[in-house]
Amino acid sequence: MVFQLESVRKSYSGKQVLNDVSLAIPEGVVGLLGPNGCGKSTLIKSILGLVSIDSGKGKVLGLDWPNQVRIVRDLVGYLPEDDCYIQGLQGIESIQMMARLSGLQKKEALRRSHEVADYCDLGQERYRNVETYSTGMRQKLKFAQALVHDPKWIILDEPTTGLDPAQREQFLDRIYALANEKGKSILLSTHILHDVVHTCDYVVIMAAGRIRVFDSLENLQRPSQEGLQVSLVSGSQKLCDALGAQGIGCHCKSDSELVVIGDEKNTLDHIWKTSVQQQVTVLRIEQAKNSLEQAFLEAVRSK
Repeated sequence: MVFQLESVRKSYSGKQVLNDVSLAIPEGVVGLLGPNGCGKSTLIKSILGLVSIDSGKGKVLGLDWPNQVRIVRDLVGYLPEDDCYIQGLQGIESIQMMARLSGLQKKEALRRSHEVADYCDLGQERYRNVETYSTGMRQKLKFAQALVHDPKWIILDEPTTGLDPAQREQFLDRIYALANEKGKSILLSTHILHDVVHTCDYVVIMAAGRIRVFDSLENLQRPSQEGLQVSLVSGSQKLCDALGAQGIGCHCKSDSELVVIGDEKNTLDHIWKTSVQQQVTVLRIEQAKNSLEQAFLEAVRSK
């Protein structure tokens, strides 16, 4: 386990922000989801010792927590949600400063800083002062700062904020590569469900300061009934009606998508033959999945 927490509580001015949080997270990429104000950032800051908890205990990276939280911080790379930079420093100087604070010698810190600047696609902008950076550039800078000391565990709090669609996909690909090629464990806190589906092995959903769901992404997307998802150019209702007349259960999700109930062996031939008869063009057939959005809404609405 990367970390295990037991009965963690934290309140601000009498308001319970973390309410008896118990959680054990394995290695891999874990998505942390929840509505605004549910306690995600407070949980992260508590793990790092940036805010003190009222009660609770645990282990983080095999170390007693919160007793050894200073040692924990040396082993973790952290990309905070809020901006944190010193005006007047170039991007490369900001990264090098973080490397030096993590204990690297000056020459090695500079070498590592350029290495992660290349990895995070900072380009020649690394020589500009950080206060001139766009939001997207500041996200790349924070990512480089989080990686420069080669941490065992990486915590990313809303890392794709301010990135355009192309930059977001590149960022998510880097997260995937860090986990699958470099063996890093990552906690990704975000409100963007697509980012979690793209990168994560496990999902934690928080609401009202409590852990409502912890499961693998595969389990959360598994439908309660076996079925196939059929993507069409159009005419899903026409195909659904024709399949229904043959005793095959199905329901339309949109004019270009329907779900056919039943196992692939018994329904696949019927779908193809009926689509030809009805002159409906099938684009793709794949195993049906529940959406992460559905699991998220059910967890947040539950009491």
